[in-house]
Amino acid sequence: MPRFLTTWLITALALLVTAHFVPGFYVAGFVPALFAAVVLGLVNAIVRPILIVLTLPITLLTLGLFLLVINGITLLLVSALTPGFSIAGFLPAVIGSIVLTIVTGVLNFVVDRVF
Repeated sequence: MPRFLTTWLITALALLVTAHFVPGFYVAGFVPALFAAVVLGLVNAIVRPILIVLTLPITLLTLGLFLLVINGITLLLVSALTPGFSIAGFLPAVIGSIVLTIVTGVLNFVVDRVF
């Protein structure tokens, strides 16, 4: 199985798991999670680097903690662009980004060990 397909499926599964644990983080099902994973990948590839460069002084001043805000903003943008995926506010987006990062890391670790 190609690596990008594996990453896509892991991200979709991680979105579903995150929606289960974070209040205010909602995914309607697996198909919307797949679509949200694609949009998330595009936003992370295009918009996120621009935000990081624009907010570099704030990020340096906060010793990198402002990246949590950027991650929350990118998730909110993805929820605005994706039907069947919604986030009820900024705080659930930031908490969801933390949980999503942890779940994705664990799933990647498991998949790398098994396959």
